[in-house]
Amino acid sequence: MSSKAEKIVSEALELPTAVRAFLAEKLIESLDVGSVGELSPEWKEEIEKRCREIDEGSAQLLDAEAVFSKAYSSLA
Repeated sequence: MSSKAEKIVSEALELPTAVRAFLAEKLIESLDVGSVGELSPEWKEEIEKRCREIDEGSAQLLDAEAVFSKAYSSLA
């Protein structure tokens, strides 16, 4: 990684959590999605709603390992 990129990452990690989340969202949006195409307005609205719920603390977050374990066991 270039020293410029390392400096940007270092400075970004010092930002408050909400600002880092916003920055991460913008960086991910900037990636070329290629064949995936644009998200529908409904999906964009749903994503924004879920992000808002997480930020407000009203979403029930689940541990990914537990979710995958439950999903795999339901396949057996």
